[in-house]
Amino acid sequence: MNYEKALQNPTSVFLKPEHVLTQKELSRDQKIKILRRWEYDARELEVAEEENMGGGPPDMLQHVRNALNQLNAGGDLEHVPPTKQGGE
Repeated sequence: MNYEKALQNPTSVFLKPEHVLTQKELSRDQKIKILRRWEYDARELEVAEEENMGGGPPDMLQHVRNALNQLNAGGDLEHVPPTKQGGE
């Protein structure tokens, strides 16, 4: 498993966000970073869909959030970003 590739484009390495959780060679922090990137990408697709530019594959945002919650890395509700993309 190529961590750098997964970090840049999670869908090129994993079919589902849940698959990130099963990777024993990744640390918890690495898994969170990959899932945060996936979350950002999913938000970008939602924005594109809202602007009638086509959102691509089916909505993955809830799957990503569920995976982050399993790592106890859910969203920071106190510091909600000003954009739909969530900021990076």
